[in-house]
Amino acid sequence: MGRYSPTELRDALGAGLLSFPVTHATADHAFDEDGYRAHLQHLDGFDVAGLFAAGGTGEFFSLTHDEVSRVLRATVEEVGDGTPVMGAAGYGTSQTVAMAQRAEADGADGILLLPPYLTELPGRGLYEHVARVCAATSLGVIVYHRANARYDADTIVRLAEEFPNLIGFKDGVCDIDLLATLNARLGDRLLYVGGLPTAETYALPYLELGVSTYSSAIFNFAPQWAVEFYAAVRNRDREDVLARLRDFVVPYIAIRDRGAGYGVSIVKAGLTAAGRPAGPVRPPLTDLTEDELAELTTLVKTVI
Repeated sequence: MGRYSPTELRDALGAGLLSFPVTHATADHAFDEDGYRAHLQHLDGFDVAGLFAAGGTGEFFSLTHDEVSRVLRATVEEVGDGTPVMGAAGYGTSQTVAMAQRAEADGADGILLLPPYLTELPGRGLYEHVARVCAATSLGVIVYHRANARYDADTIVRLAEEFPNLIGFKDGVCDIDLLATLNARLGDRLLYVGGLPTAETYALPYLELGVSTYSSAIFNFAPQWAVEFYAAVRNRDREDVLARLRDFVVPYIAIRDRGAGYGVSIVKAGLTAAGRPAGPVRPPLTDLTEDELAELTTLVKTVI
């Protein structure tokens, strides 16, 4: 049982910025728990509404199940009582159910349901997948609309009607029609989370679709800037948002787009640039080149 009821968790997460801490690694790609805990202690000094342990930015796809559990337990132990901690679950349905139940036992306040592994999926299969997870845990569940987990409105509405602990929909596709439809049909029954990389790019227009928050990977290495950007979005300060996009986010994206998988790699590189290295990404991801890191370091120093 988490510290929040599903409804309380939905409301708490929707009240501010969300972030996905990177998972620290040693030179030989083992989990660097001490480095990770020190990173959480640093981030705890900044205002966020929730942390998602071992999520996409945390390289969930490259961690063993035991490592996912270790990362989550470390997060729960380090984060203050006022910050919800979300665990991650994914792969096939049986594995996902087991991971969700383990996350609950490890002290998570909710579950981010990542896309199933590999295969194409029909709508009724996605319904069954989410339904089994929601039925297996008392925690609030957020589904991630991305990759092969492409939900349609009828499936999400049905799940929301049948499972009170389905609390959120994270969009990683940029499906404007779907977001508008869900907001019209379900209103604030669900929390809508911006999950596109890099989420800041879409934050202001998404706000008009009911997407009140988003997951900021930038928060890892420029937390104060990320919090200020979120405040500008919520205040609808278009001039400030566009200036920050122009001066930092757009050139940041230009570096990110040079390599497949750089959406995660560039975040760890950002920590190196900020003087708080988190170690390498795990294969099959690759780190930025030396020239790219140098370029990023110059950019990051303008916002820290």
